[in-house]
Formats: sequence, structure tokens, C-alpha cells
Amino acid sequence: MTDPTLRRLLATTLLSLLAACGGGGDSKTGAAQNPNLSAVPPATTAPGTTPGDTITPPPLTTPPANQTATFTRQEASRFLGRATFGPNMAAIDALAASDSDAWFRAQFSKPQTLHRKYIDAMLAAQAAGGQKVGFTGVYETFWQQGIRGDDQLRQRMAFALSEIFVISMQNESVRPQVRGVASYYDMLGQHAFGNFRDLLEGVALHPMMGLYLSHLRNQKETATRTPDENFAREVMQLFTIGLYQLNPDGSLKLSGGKPIDTYTRDDVAGLARVFTGWSWAGPDQSAARFYGGTADPDRDWKPMQNYAAFHSSGDKRFLGQSISGASSGQADLTLALDTLFNHPNTGPFFARQLIQRLVSSNPSAAYVGRVAAAFANNGSGVRGDMQAVIRAVLLDPEALAPSGTTLRTGKLREPLLRLAGWMRAFDAKAASGRYSLYYLDAPLSGLGQSPLNPPSVFSFFRPAYTPPNSALAGAGLVAPELQITAEPSVTGYLNFMQEAINSGVGENREVKPDYTRELALANDAGALLDRIDLLLLHGSMPARLRGQILAAVNGVSIPSATATNAAQVATAQANRVKLAIFLSMASPAYLVQK
Repeated sequence: MTDPTLRRLLATTLLSLLAACGGGGDSKTGAAQNPNLSAVPPATTAPGTTPGDTITPPPLTTPPANQTATFTRQEASRFLGRATFGPNMAAIDALAASDSDAWFRAQFSKPQTLHRKYIDAMLAAQAAGGQKVGFTGVYETFWQQGIRGDDQLRQRMAFALSEIFVISMQNESVRPQVRGVASYYDMLGQHAFGNFRDLLEGVALHPMMGLYLSHLRNQKETATRTPDENFAREVMQLFTIGLYQLNPDGSLKLSGGKPIDTYTRDDVAGLARVFTGWSWAGPDQSAARFYGGTADPDRDWKPMQNYAAFHSSGDKRFLGQSISGASSGQADLTLALDTLFNHPNTGPFFARQLIQRLVSSNPSAAYVGRVAAAFANNGSGVRGDMQAVIRAVLLDPEALAPSGTTLRTGKLREPLLRLAGWMRAFDAKAASGRYSLYYLDAPLSGLGQSPLNPPSVFSFFRPAYTPPNSALAGAGLVAPELQITAEPSVTGYLNFMQEAINSGVGENREVKPDYTRELALANDAGALLDRIDLLLLHGSMPARLRGQILAAVNGVSIPSATATNAAQVATAQANRVKLAIFLSMASPAYLVQK
């Protein structure tokens, strides 16, 4: 790539993206500081709509979970771009030759790729004199397993859930617990295809969540101490029911024109008593084990246990429930989680967030309502069936509607997903098998995002974030990913991907792409771009962009092959391929997943 081409692209892409979004923001400025924006959009109309909208998806005659779709190659690529860490040509062709039902059944039956197992192997190598394993081991297994793992839907779901049920290695107590963090991610993947109620309990009792939201070693009330309320608040606000009461379609219930709170200060205090007495797993309930002095070797991943001596014996009142002080810690937990699971807000609240992570920042009320209905009943009377919910999210008519319609089905691709998609599309791998992709957090030198390392319990960005004073804000729309998008991160992404596409990523640029098939098309710029368009933009590249990239690629001349210039020909062909990929990935048409 020539320097003038890169400079022009940096300027054009930066201006285009920022003009479209009205500027950027970070987690410390603007609307992000308003806690009321963490759970619901700042509008009282149905989410994803504005006054005057009349177009809605057609009603379904059967539950969304029972729908089956067939795909063209372009549609297969688009579907896989949402349901996995990114399509490759083999996956596209396989799905286009099959249907969604066969694909889901295959994905649901695949054995889980385990991150703790990978970490344990690294620790065994360390014990034998190998490299020391630190928190970066979590990054390594994320990329290695996420990109190479065969259970792509599960791995993609685990990442989506990690952005909803948040822990972060920025927490000093969590960061050293490498096995624990890996096992937390495994737990999300384990329950991704199960039931939401089991997922909720897995989250509540995992020791990494206990450390992160401080209900591990939480003690009963005394005359001078009140139970820690951190987890009690967040399990309602962020994980299940949100701040305000919702209709079944996710729109706000109003009283006197104002939203209705879902819980009160007293509900938080009552629920906090439920989460007392929980601490490290082990064979006894001694005070030494509760405080951590006596350590089970696997306590970093085993579910927390309740210590009766530290559990509140007082009455517990929350969300209309009242628990006698004589009840046990496990019984209290069961009732509390059942109450949250069965709350009418939980289905639409979770539905909207999962749609946002996979498909669209601004789903219509009808879309949210259909997914929430699948949450409430999978068609067989089961509530919380995650497989039914996933099918409903990915197969909804709004999700499958052709891009470019009036339905607002787009979302900005997260930086991590852009890199993952490139790695999957071009089979990037390391000769050693080690995916040493560390320190990607810096917006100027990295991606501004590292897995399992968000800045707060609100994740990398808040579900209802919208850039202040922007066209999006004026239209009542949200764009969560724009909270980590600004001039430095846009420039940093372009610089990072230029080097990645050219030389690979990771330590010593060891993770390298395989452009063999693209190089075979280098002499035919149109055919080359068709392939890249299908892999990265799902066949939706606008005609104007295609013309611009074709002109740039054709501007890289390939000399006529002779007996002595094979190296020059190969270099020119490689430059064509890399330029076509870079210009495609730098374009707003790619950055916005449609």
C-alpha cells in the first residue's frame, strides 16, 4: 500500500464515519454518565422506532424458534457474520447448501471448546519450566479457541453474554485469577444453549462474579454493618429486569407520562441479605475457608457455597417477596433467582440486549416482542429456553430482511469482531498454535478493546448510548459501539489493520493470514473483489465503493511475467490483495454491520 493511498483513506474514512455518527464518545463523557441510560433507550416510544414509522415486519404464524430459513451465499455470509466470529468460504458454501435448522442442530450438538482446559495446559507447561502464565493467557485462549474452535455459535454467544453479564480483569481481585476468568467464560458458554434460569444461577454463584461485584465473603447485617449491595443492585439493573417496567415488546410502561421504576431502595437492601454468607467452595464451612485462609485448589472455578454462620437470619423483602429469617441460604437464593427469572421484564430486557449484541442496535418493538415471546414460551411451555431465544433473534423477519430496507437493522461492528472476522475469513493462524494477541486496549496502537477487560460493569459501552448532539440522538436511536469510537480509535483501527493485513498479528506477527485463494485472483480485480465482498461485506458492497476500490486495485500494475521477474509479479499481486482487503475493511460499508 502506498502512503498517499493510506493517507487519503484515513482522512476519508474518518470524516465519513464521524459525520455519520455525529462524533465519538468514551466511557467518561456525555450520556454515558447517566445511569438511567444503562438499561433502556432514552425515549418513551417503542425501542427502535420514531414517531411516523409505519413499516413493521410481517407477523409470524408460528413461534420464531420454529422457523427454518434457506440462504443464498450472500445471505449465508450475512447470517454467519452475526452467529459466529465470522464466515469463511467453506462455512458459507455449507450453509447455502443446507438450511438454518440443520445448522442450528449441528451447532447445538457440538462439544464445547473449554478455555479453562487450555489454561490448565499452559499452567502444566509452566510447572515443567515453561513460560509463566499471567492474565494474558485469557487473551490467548480467547483468540485461539474463539477463532479455531468448531463450536462457533457457542463461542460467539459466550462473547455476547460476557458483554451482558460482565466481569473484568481490570478489577485487581479478578485479574490474577486466570483459571477463574477462563472458567467464567466457559460457564457462559455452557449455559448459552441451556436455560436462562441456570445461566443466571451460574453467574450469581461463580466466584469471579463474587469477586467482581463483591458478594463473595458478603456478611449478614449487624448493629454496625449492612450487607454489601453491589451484586443485588446489578443483578436487577443490568442482568435481568432493568430500571423501568417494560411492556412485553420492550417499550416503557408509563404512569403520568413517566417511566415506572422496577425496584426501590428497599428492594436492593432486601435482596442484598439474600447474597450474604456466600464464599469460596470447599469441604467445610469454617471461618478460615470463608475468609479465604483455607483454600481449595479449585475454588477459583467451583460455584460458591453458602456459610450458614455468615448468612443473614433476618427477614428479606424484595420485589413483592418476603422470606422468613429461618430460611437457608440456598433456599433464599433459589427464591430470589426464581423471582427475577419469572419477572415480566426479564424476557424483553434480555431479548433487546441479545439482539443488540448480534443483529441490530435499534430493533423494533415487534422484533423485541417476538424474541421475548420465545423467551416466555419455546412452543412447548418452557420459559427461558436459550436455544429458542437464539433462533428467534437470528431468524426473525427483521433480522433476515434485506439490507437497505427501511428497517433499521444495522449496528457498528465492535473492533474485536472486525479483527476476528478478518482472521476467520483468511484463515489466520500461528505456526506454533499460540495466539499471543495482547494489549489491544489502547485506541491508538491497538483496537481499544480486549476480551473480558471492559472498563466497568456497564461493559465496553452501554446499551442505550447515543452520541450527544448527533443525528442519531435527534432520531431517538442508539448506537452502543460508538461509545468507544472517536478520532483516536478510528485512526488506531486503520493503522492496526494495515499492519495486520500486511504482516499478521500477535507477538512477532506470528499469526499470519493465508491469502492463497485471493492471490490466485489478483490479476482479475473484479473477481478478487467479489470474493472479498462476500467474505467481509456479505455481498453488499455499494456500487460506488466497489468502483473506488477497483480503481485503486487496478492502479497497482502487475508486470508481464518473465523468467526473471517472478518476485516482482508476486509482490504486485500481494499488494493488490492487501489493498483490496484494507480498503474494504476501512469503509463505512464494512464498519456498519447490516
